[in-house]
Amino acid sequence: MEKIRKGDEVIILTGRDRQRRGTILARVDAERVLVEGINVVKKHVRPNPAQGTTGGIIEKSMPMHISNVALFNPATGKADRVGIKEVDGRRVRIFRSSGEVVGAKA
Repeated sequence: MEKIRKGDEVIILTGRDRQRRGTILARVDAERVLVEGINVVKKHVRPNPAQGTTGGIIEKSMPMHISNVALFNPATGKADRVGIKEVDGRRVRIFRSSGEVVGAKA
């Protein structure tokens, strides 16, 4: 079971975007995630008339390593570690600090 999934709100732990929050847009692979509005770089793009794209400089979110993000706990307002526990015969993610189920509506 993945501890961080698409749609989760996370806090960035390191780098130039440290302490900023964003939402996971996608898991690129087992180790990298794409976070909305985080790790934005300027990329030079060549025009391609066959595809109808114009050239220029675009801003693009780049993937970052999963170790540099932590799940945001709305109850405490801080980053939190995630654990996995079996509740009613199914595995759920819990916050390590409080034991609450991740995504449970209070």
